Amino acid sequence: MPVLVAYATRHGSTRGIAERIAERLCANGVEAAARPVAEVRDPARYDAYVIGGAAYMFHWLKEATSFVEHNRTLLASRPTWLFASGPIGTDTVDKEGRDVLVTSVPKEFPRLRELVHAHGERVFFGALDPSARPIGAAERFMTLMPAARNSLPKGDFRDWPVIEAWADQIARELGAPVAAG
Repeated sequence: MPVLVAYATRHGSTRGIAERIAERLCANGVEAAARPVAEVRDPARYDAYVIGGAAYMFHWLKEATSFVEHNRTLLASRPTWLFASGPIGTDTVDKEGRDVLVTSVPKEFPRLRELVHAHGERVFFGALDPSARPIGAAERFMTLMPAARNSLPKGDFRDWPVIEAWADQIARELGAPVAAG
């Protein structure tokens, strides 16, 4: 059962998550490949899908959203999961005491979840490399506001054990015996 782990990323953090999910699926005996959504030519050759994208300002990257919308019939007919990477920092709750990963769910997820009958979805912490060249209007705007830019936490906040546990859960749902550790 080949699984496509397709992703859209700006700076590579989401690619790293997708690659780790694919590696973990493979470790559990599930054939999996991580590919950028823009490079997926024949999605029908896969039996299941894990689609991820970076989230900025509460929205999933357009490339990920477009991929899901364009392939909605196919994705709805096979097991599909969605993920986003986005929040940065170590705070797990916001100023109002709400779970940061819950409040960071991209606005597109409820509609896409219903569209493809997603088996599950997750939001993972991302990473911020201060030396990365700004991409997109929002990032370029932030470079004009050093106080705002400097207030963002810098570093890699991806929680690899949580990501691997989710990949293990997907492998179990696909009927694979999950490897220990």
